[in-house]
Formats: sequence, C-alpha cells, structure tokens
Amino acid sequence: MQRPVAVVSLSALRHNVRALARKSSRPVIAVVKDDAYGHGAEIAAHEIADMVCMFAVATVDEGARLVTAGIARDVLVLTPVLCREEAMRARHYGLIVTAASFPSLAFCGGLRTHIAVNTGMNRYGFSPREIGRAAETAKSLNAHVEGVFSHLYEPSDPRAREEQTRAFAWCAQAVRGVFPGAVRHLCATGGILAGGEMFDAVRPGLGLYGYAPPPFADTAGLRPAMKVCAYVAQNTRPYGGGAGYAAAPKAFSALHTVSAGYGSGLFRAGVPGSVGKLCMDAFVREGRLPFGTRVCVLEDAAAYAAQHGTTAYETLVAVGKGTEKRYVR
Repeated sequence: MQRPVAVVSLSALRHNVRALARKSSRPVIAVVKDDAYGHGAEIAAHEIADMVCMFAVATVDEGARLVTAGIARDVLVLTPVLCREEAMRARHYGLIVTAASFPSLAFCGGLRTHIAVNTGMNRYGFSPREIGRAAETAKSLNAHVEGVFSHLYEPSDPRAREEQTRAFAWCAQAVRGVFPGAVRHLCATGGILAGGEMFDAVRPGLGLYGYAPPPFADTAGLRPAMKVCAYVAQNTRPYGGGAGYAAAPKAFSALHTVSAGYGSGLFRAGVPGSVGKLCMDAFVREGRLPFGTRVCVLEDAAAYAAQHGTTAYETLVAVGKGTEKRYVR
C-alpha cells in the first residue's frame, strides 16, 4: 500500500484497438514500446494479441521480452540495428528489424526487415533519393524485406501530410519493385484520426491507451486505460506555516498526506487538489480522510500533461515506471 498503484483496464485496451481498427479499416500494428507506454507490455500484448497483426517495440531487448513472454505475434523493432550483437539477438528471438541507413542495413543480412523511409520527419530512414539503392542493397545482402514504413511529423497539417504521403507512396513503390510483398505502414494515431491514406496497415501507439495526440479531437471514442491511485498515509492538524515543500497559501484546519510524489512519476508542481509542491514520495491535500483511504491522483493524463506543458506520452511512461500495476477488466 505504500506505493501508488496504476490501475490498468484491459477492457479499455481492447476497446481502443477495436475503435482504431474501425476508424482506419486496416490491420493494426500495436506499438507497445516503453513498456506499452507505462501500461505493462507483456500483459497488454497478451490481452490484445488476438486483435492485432503485429507488435512494434523500440529495442531488441523489449522485443525479446515479448517473445519470452509467449506473445504469438510478429514483433517489429523500430530503432535501427546498431551493432552485430543486436542483429544476432534479433535473429535468435525471431524479431523483425529496421534498416534506416546503409550502416544499419549492413547488419540486416538474413534477417526479416522493414525499411524506414525519411519523408520529412528527419529522425530515421532512407531519403527518397536513396531508397532505390537501399532496396537493391538489401536484396544483395539477402535481407528479407517484409515491410516499408515512415512517420508523419505533423498529421494535423493537411499540406505536410499530403506531401509526406506522396513521398512515401513513391518510396514504397520503389521498395515493392524489389520486394513485391512489402507491407506499407505510415499512419500512427494522429494519421488515423486525420483520415489520410492508410496504406496496408496502421501503427497506433498513444491511441491504444486512450488518448488522441494534440491537436486532434478524439473522433474514435477512445477510453483512457490507466488511472493512478494512492493511499492516505496520515491526517494532520497543521502546525507552523508549511504545506509540503512550500509555505501554506492559507491557514488550514486539517491536512492529509497521500503516499505518491515525483518519485512515482508525477510532476513536482503538483496534482489536482495538492497543496504546495510534491515531495519525492508524498504530497498533502486539504481536509481529512480516513487513514488508508485509496484516492485517485491521476485519471486524465492528457489534461494533467497540458497543465504542466508536456504530453500524455511523457506522463503515462513516467507514472508507469513509478507505480505498481494492477489489472482489471
């Protein structure tokens, strides 16, 4: 009871997969990197494995954990292979690797591979002027290219989205000229909500966990899958002038202490109802509640993130690392 608890709704995860599949009319590649955005990758993946065509993770280590957990779906590692040891581990676990440059492609011989294309985000990927040579090089290395993908950097901007979509379509055609069966995937949650070209599959991340990325409105009917609860650890009749790590803004007749803080992934500036700044593992609120009462300290990650100038992504990953997890239907 001392640690806060992230309560994860498995039924909400399933609902969100259905909603995004319905919105896109495409098979879903479920992004479960960073421990499924803090929701627990192995359990989340087990729950939705029958609803998706593939999982995507950030690293070979994350992919290995899914395979070891018995996840019966292909796993794509989105970060390019950086060394021979990673390539060997990917082969051992049957993972699909990403080739995003000629140095990373050099490690992909004999491996199941997706080719990443840089259509404007300038993070990973071969440029359009390199893609033809990349496909031919992959063939010469005996890389088993099964897919080609890119990422929309601003899906809410119709002009940018259309330019990237055209560039990706051209690059994907070049790859398919060498590898005819390559699966094309471009749209993450924002692209799905924007209603652009979905190609062969979609690749949602944040939407799986119930949130639309700004500035999109949730037109898919998503349900947040996590809430964070903690426990009342003490009731106090205030003495002196403080309230947590700050002077009390007024005189209080009663305060109670909740066992969660910035060590739990919350932001030090506070949570709704907190008085003063959060401590590492506690904060105080006005009033009195019975000792041991469970209280919800975070229910809407998007609203909380907006108050603190960040994103739901960052909030979910942070609290996922700092809390115990309990799963409900």
